[in-house]
Amino acid sequence: MTDVRSDAVADRLGDRPGSRPGARGASRVRTAVVWEILREVLDQSAKASGRAALDVVDAGGGTGGFAVPLAELGHRVTVVDASPDALAALERRAAESGVTVNAVQGDADDLLGMVGAASADLILCHSVLEYVDDPALVFAAMARTVRPGGAVSVLVAGQVATALHRAVNGHFDDARRVLADPDGRWGDRDPMPRRFTRESLAELAGVAGLRAGEVHGVRIFADLVPGGLVDGDPEAAEALITLEAAASTHPVLRDLATQLHLLAHRG
Repeated sequence: MTDVRSDAVADRLGDRPGSRPGARGASRVRTAVVWEILREVLDQSAKASGRAALDVVDAGGGTGGFAVPLAELGHRVTVVDASPDALAALERRAAESGVTVNAVQGDADDLLGMVGAASADLILCHSVLEYVDDPALVFAAMARTVRPGGAVSVLVAGQVATALHRAVNGHFDDARRVLADPDGRWGDRDPMPRRFTRESLAELAGVAGLRAGEVHGVRIFADLVPGGLVDGDPEAAEALITLEAAASTHPVLRDLATQLHLLAHRG
């Protein structure tokens, strides 16, 4: 990247080798795997296109937890979200950071109509598919909105992890229901409409015409480690980030992750 602030932002996100998380270690550990994947795909896209500033769309990006740092790196970022309050918070956050993020009110399945066909180098859809009416429609919209050669980053709740967490807390019947339910829910009072497995996530991408890459596990250990062990302890946070990265593609451990991350490409 050519933006003069990119090194400073990368340090804050933990994307650079040797960067230290400082007091926000616990929160950074939970997103480190995703940021590393995004850093790599953005670098590859910039090299392939010859453009340092890429077009990024964040579907359901809310208050800009990913969008604002990406704008700080010099990219053109558009956030599409149904909540006007979230978009207002996004604009305040962007202004405080000295960047501009295009805020568009709308639903993720209307992405194509709001942003336009083949208009994005990278599309983010993080913690959204659990709540939409039809995940397949959102995938189809993203597949048409991303440019040929572009990428789609999807982050969802993992089904297996929820079964494990319910069992550990003594809710054994709930854990059994999570594993048996097609949507990965533990009952009528479950606040999450659906959860995913590696297979169901990759299948959705394939049906939409996207080439699914490897699914990474996110927050395998981070949610089990008390925040006090890493907040204020840069060395402990860095060690946990390294462990999360190593486990993210482990054939067994990644299924136990709280979230699953898929990077898919349009051929």
